[in-house]
Parts: sequence; structure tokens; C-alpha cells
Amino acid sequence: MKPDLKAMTRKELEKLHADVERELQRTIERDKKAAMAAAKKAAREHGFDLSEIADTPKPKKARKKTARKPAAPKYANPTNAFQTWTGKGRQPQWFKDAIGAGKTAEDLAI
Repeated sequence: MKPDLKAMTRKELEKLHADVERELQRTIERDKKAAMAAAKKAAREHGFDLSEIADTPKPKKARKKTARKPAAPKYANPTNAFQTWTGKGRQPQWFKDAIGAGKTAEDLAI
């Protein structure tokens, strides 16, 4: 028996749609279970466990991200001790100015 969709109201169509979606999901799950059971049975008949022959990669454990500690400063501005530099990344302007004035990196080392 085919329902007359043109004669149905919007609410009736929405209910029918929800019922069809729900039944479709149930059918998909039932078919998946049946397929898995058949695959396990076939694997057993050949002397294997399904997990031994499946090509699915094992999930990797999630690694916790740890916060990096800031690097210790290696150089300090002789005129302002609060200005420091770790020696990594771009050179600060005070470091460039001191090197340009004739100082060495060892002179600015902490």
C-alpha cells in the first residue's frame, strides 16, 4: 500500500519522514551487525581472528601537550638589566646597537 503523499499535511509528512529516517538507521545498524558476524565467521573458518586480518590501523594514543618553558636569557643590556635576550630569534635593537658600538657577544653575556 502506497501512501498518498499529495493528500498528506506538512505535519504528517514530517512524521513520516522522521519514521522513515529512524527505520533506515535501524536497518543500517542491523545490516552492519549481520555483515560483521559474517566476516567474523569467515575469518574463524580460515583460522584467524577478524582483528588479525583487518586492514584498519589501530588508534594511536593521544599525546598530552606540555607547555614549553621559556628559554633562559643569555644576554642582557648593560644599560638596562631588564632587557634580556635568549640568543634565539631576531636580535633585539639594543643588542645590535651594542655590537655596532664595538662590544662582543661575550661582553653582553649574563
